[in-house]
Amino acid sequence: MSDLIILTGIRGHGHHGVFPEERRDGQEFIVDVNVYLQSSAAATTDALVDTVNYATVAQVVHGLIIGDPVDLLETLAERIATSILKLGGVTKVDVTVHKPQAPIPVPVADVALRITRP
Repeated sequence: MSDLIILTGIRGHGHHGVFPEERRDGQEFIVDVNVYLQSSAAATTDALVDTVNYATVAQVVHGLIIGDPVDLLETLAERIATSILKLGGVTKVDVTVHKPQAPIPVPVADVALRITRP
């Protein structure tokens, strides 16, 4: 049985992308994460140390959004998933990276990539 912490809309100004103007100017990236864990111990003890601290998850994600630039959403999503999986108690993670201002020559509301890692 897995429980789930859901964080949506973690925002940051990153410089990810393959085009020079994306690297130079940057743009907003938005990340949603589903963090799978077993939370029954925390429910019993009512102690933060017995669960995954969602504030820590948000800080990790934000740091990677605004951190070292990468070319692809796939790389950013993988870095986020790998970092979250290193937190104690995480058994699986879903990461969705949104790039709403992606340089596409037709109108789109959003571009997003979702990955799941055990």
